[in-house]
Amino acid sequence: MDLQTTKKLNNGAEIPFFGLGVFQVKEGDETANAVGWAIEAGYRHIDTAALYGNEKSIGIGIRRSGIDRKKLFVTTKLWKDDMLRGTQIKAFEKSLKLLQMDYVDLYLIHWPVAGKSMESWKVLEEIYKSGKPGQSGVSNFMQKHIDALLQEAKIVPAVNQVECHPHLAQQPWPDYWQKQGIAFEEWSPLGGTGGNLLGDPTLKKIAEKHGKSAAQVTLQWELQRGLITTPKSVH
Repeated sequence: MDLQTTKKLNNGAEIPFFGLGVFQVKEGDETANAVGWAIEAGYRHIDTAALYGNEKSIGIGIRRSGIDRKKLFVTTKLWKDDMLRGTQIKAFEKSLKLLQMDYVDLYLIHWPVAGKSMESWKVLEEIYKSGKPGQSGVSNFMQKHIDALLQEAKIVPAVNQVECHPHLAQQPWPDYWQKQGIAFEEWSPLGGTGGNLLGDPTLKKIAEKHGKSAAQVTLQWELQRGLITTPKSVH
């Protein structure tokens, strides 16, 4: 498996297992350059969001790379403020404008909002029909949110992006959701709010035994489960 190995989604589209995460990465040339270097290194999946405030730099980095846009998989996300204001379509159009793209490959509801998630999903279903996002999905949805959504949804989300790593395995949901046709994508796969994952003594022992780093062992554990992974790779 390499940076361009893909997983098939429920509508037949292909998403690279490895994505470049850009959470907490500031707008500017440094970010644009990092995206270009990542593409040069072989990344084909870039994951951003309106909340991150760096969509403009992501778009600049992609254009500077000179790569054919069709060879990339770009994700962005709808933030909850626009769900509360009922400005979902304007938010999507703003993301496209900042990225300077005609479409994104995946558009996600970034966070469930009581009383607004289903309304927003119906908007995403209409946006999906326009062809401007290749797929629509959700992020940070737990089982109760997925169950509620599927009761009314006409289109099953292609992806659910959730924090997941050995300190937060999220079992049994990765396997369960994938059986429903919803691909499981991780954020913070190298550890998030759950403490110093890469300093975990058990993980370090396994890594030393196999001559690998703790990060390599962690990513291998996740990929063997068939999970899409987007480590934050820009500092």
